[in-house]
Amino acid sequence: MIFGEKLKNERKNKGWSQEELAEKLFVSRQSVSKWENDQNYPSIEIIIKVSDLFGVTIDELLRSDEELTKKVIKDSKQLAHPKLKFIFDVLFLIGIALLVIKIGVIILKKFTDLDFTLFGGSFLWNFGALILMIGAGIGSGVVKEKFKED
Repeated sequence: MIFGEKLKNERKNKGWSQEELAEKLFVSRQSVSKWENDQNYPSIEIIIKVSDLFGVTIDELLRSDEELTKKVIKDSKQLAHPKLKFIFDVLFLIGIALLVIKIGVIILKKFTDLDFTLFGGSFLWNFGALILMIGAGIGSGVVKEKFKED
């Protein structure tokens, strides 16, 4: 049995309309209709909620439909490299922070008599932000391409 048929049968066994099921899942009635007519598939979070609502195992729901299983596997690959993506995001933000600090110091020097000395040398402050942001961008691109291959 495919997922849409199983969902429809379970919903009807409970005596619920598509609207009632949609309210319980916090989705639109149209979403429920599309799932039941095999036009679309729900996310894994919705599958878990459906499992809880109807008292069926996630395995029963996933194994009932090969296409749904493939979708869940594909969606899970998006989370394959979250730590690596987080590292690149942090590096990019550090680069932006360095750039903002450098610009702030330049503006302060121009409009005030204050003399600031930035620690770390001129290379870090002149090129550090650029290197970090470009490196993070390249790394992010590599992770994105890796996801496409998987």
